[in-house]
Amino acid sequence: MNEVKIPVGRSSFADIRENRYYYIDKSGLIEELLKTDGTQVTLITRPRRFGKTLGMNMLNEFFDIRRDSRELFAGLAVSQNRELCSCWQNQYPTVFVSFRGVDGLDFTGAYAMLRLTIAELYREHTYLMESDKLTPYEKETFHQIASGEASQERVCEGLKTLIRMMAAHYDRPVILLMDEYDVPLAKASEKGYYSEMLDVIKGVMRAIKDNNSLKFAVITGCLRIAKEGIFTGTNNFVSDTISDTRLNEYFGFTQAEVDRLLEETNLTEYGPGMKAWYDGYRFGEFDIYCPWDVMNHVNKLLLDPKAKPASYWKNSSDNAIIRSFLDFAGETITEEFETLLSGGYIAREVKDDLTYDYLHSSEENLWSILYLTGYLTRARETEVDKTLPGDCIPLTIPNAEIREIFQSTIRHWFTDRAKGMDRKALFSAIWQGDSEQATEEVSRLLRKTISYHDYKEDFYHTFFAGIFAGAGCNVESNREHGEGRSDIIVKDYPGDRAAVFEVKYSKTQKDLDQDCEKALQQIDEKKYAADLEDNYARITCYGIAFFKKRCLIRKKS
Repeated sequence: MNEVKIPVGRSSFADIRENRYYYIDKSGLIEELLKTDGTQVTLITRPRRFGKTLGMNMLNEFFDIRRDSRELFAGLAVSQNRELCSCWQNQYPTVFVSFRGVDGLDFTGAYAMLRLTIAELYREHTYLMESDKLTPYEKETFHQIASGEASQERVCEGLKTLIRMMAAHYDRPVILLMDEYDVPLAKASEKGYYSEMLDVIKGVMRAIKDNNSLKFAVITGCLRIAKEGIFTGTNNFVSDTISDTRLNEYFGFTQAEVDRLLEETNLTEYGPGMKAWYDGYRFGEFDIYCPWDVMNHVNKLLLDPKAKPASYWKNSSDNAIIRSFLDFAGETITEEFETLLSGGYIAREVKDDLTYDYLHSSEENLWSILYLTGYLTRARETEVDKTLPGDCIPLTIPNAEIREIFQSTIRHWFTDRAKGMDRKALFSAIWQGDSEQATEEVSRLLRKTISYHDYKEDFYHTFFAGIFAGAGCNVESNREHGEGRSDIIVKDYPGDRAAVFEVKYSKTQKDLDQDCEKALQQIDEKKYAADLEDNYARITCYGIAFFKKRCLIRKKS
């Protein structure tokens, strides 16, 4: 049995190293950051699940003066730089705080979580209460914040106050590591208390502005929120995004790293499938795999070699951003989605200084957020067949996993949207046996959804069944009837009638008519209507064929 232990859902660097879990060496991030140690604040923005928290945890283990991390880093790249380690390893007081858990249905609940986060951070440094470098007044302030009794003003100033106290105690400046700084604002934007949370976060971020007790700060998040003034007044501020190259190899896995992982786990035969599903992100000049997906799938393969690739990234979030995008969608956006889903690209100018409160204020902002959060990526130059206008970049879906997320989200979106559509004319045509009118009505509804050339019978089956199910009709799908499984049966008990539908996907528009006939022939051969005859006075059978956004319906004569 393979003895490689894959860390899934573990973001503690010490836990992974001490327990000998498989670790892809990202310690080069430390050296890269220290090349510009005069930079007071470095903001690193990456999509979720690309290793930000593990990276920050590693930095904390390396710098924190209260630790001895030499064994944790033994054998890693940074340990080879003895001079750097001598100067920096466990030499500075370090504050590590994550705002990932700051969420709530309203501002009161979210602020309570933020206050608790700051209080728990203080409790990690209770040794300061015994320090002879702090005044009684400072110790009282410390106690109030740690006990959760401080005013909102003091909580907002809590980080800056703690850094000042630690610098006094250790007689040296403090390193601040702040993970997921923008989560409170993202949640606030979703739930309607953005302005209140923005004021609080601006107060918290004063810890990085004109703070003589700060050595430097590293901050991570999904977006660089520049327009809200959060970082205004910050000295020597550097932002590193997915459009840059400097730090991109440290967030996500490169091809060489994935190849080595598969070789060491004896899973090299699964390489092509891993690449199709989880590769495809273009960060700066690096091609990157999503590490969350890779580790989850390798772990699953070690347990079950027959396991198929799955959407692990999808399951770690509700993907609400795509749904909100679709709700905004007009005709142009619909066409562009179809281009993306068919494997093409769209040219758009990307803004990396968005504000959460205005994400949906324009179509340009929406494309930018899909790019910055990892749902789209920059197409490679070899995939671009024309000169792009201005500052536009080619955006494409990175891999099979994200394509599946788009497809499933779009299907659910249309099912919900169909509930609000007027379908009276369609139902009337179906029950009256008017196949021409039914064709017109289904075609009208089909033009309101998003499709692409890879949608086969399963998409159209779901689409058509959803039209009836959304109206509260009694719909049976893929149930045994006669000598086989009919596609769709719609029953109208009060009207003493039922309709049988067989759905076909046509390869060309010219094939619609003959595919309708094949569908009707299948209904006859499989006797789909046979076991309905005893319960309904009138049974109507239809063959339906789809090609892209074209539809043809024929009734059995």
